[in-house]
Amino acid sequence: MSNLGHLQIPSMKDRVTPAEWKARVDLAACYRLVDHYGMSDMMANHISAAVPGEAGAFLINPYGMMYEEITASCLIKIDVEGNVLAKPDFGELDYGINKAGYVIHGAVHRARHDVACVIHTHTWAGMALSALECGVLPITQTSMRFLRIGYHDYQGVVLDAKEEASLLADLGTHEALILRNHGLLTVGKTIGEAFNWMHRLELTARSQLAAMATGAKLVNVPQPVLKETYMNYQPQTRRPYGVMEWPALLRKLDRMDPGFRT
Repeated sequence: MSNLGHLQIPSMKDRVTPAEWKARVDLAACYRLVDHYGMSDMMANHISAAVPGEAGAFLINPYGMMYEEITASCLIKIDVEGNVLAKPDFGELDYGINKAGYVIHGAVHRARHDVACVIHTHTWAGMALSALECGVLPITQTSMRFLRIGYHDYQGVVLDAKEEASLLADLGTHEALILRNHGLLTVGKTIGEAFNWMHRLELTARSQLAAMATGAKLVNVPQPVLKETYMNYQPQTRRPYGVMEWPALLRKLDRMDPGFRT
């Protein structure tokens, strides 16, 4: 089942549509990039992507594999009710899905049909930021992108569907959500867009914590400038996030290890 540290998973390429295969490749790439940029938590957390042309179906990681080894074929297809629609042959490992991942991601995919990808992380910076009462402070140009962001109070490990309603209400139409005392969550109309949001939110968390750690007085930016900067990041004034960056990130991965495409 393994060879020099690599799981030998049969290809799913001939079992899915070309559109689904592309989504699988992009999602596998997203897992690898989240790991590369130091945002993974071993095999915990999840990234999901809607399956093109299949309402209510999405792809998610098998619970038991590290982000750095995710491939297009290893991803498991489930529906918003948690039913497994398709999975590769994992042999004796017989990986399934993480229930907490299903509850969070299933809720978003069920309610937000504009969302193609959901990313959830437990980084040290994200967890620290989630525990700060002040939340995100607009003290850098990058953080001003998150001038309007959702916050969701901690209710325990997300295993109960009863939390879905409040989680969705707190996410609203935002692209990012701070899960209080927990971590970060971003969504996007594309996988590349969701990754871009998460990468910037992580930078926001790290830079804010670094600035606060100095103990020095923080410089506040005037409200009109904050609003103008925020608007400069909105879809009506710029190209969608990920359009330019995603192809370059795929090339980066191909130079590092093209195995995500298998």
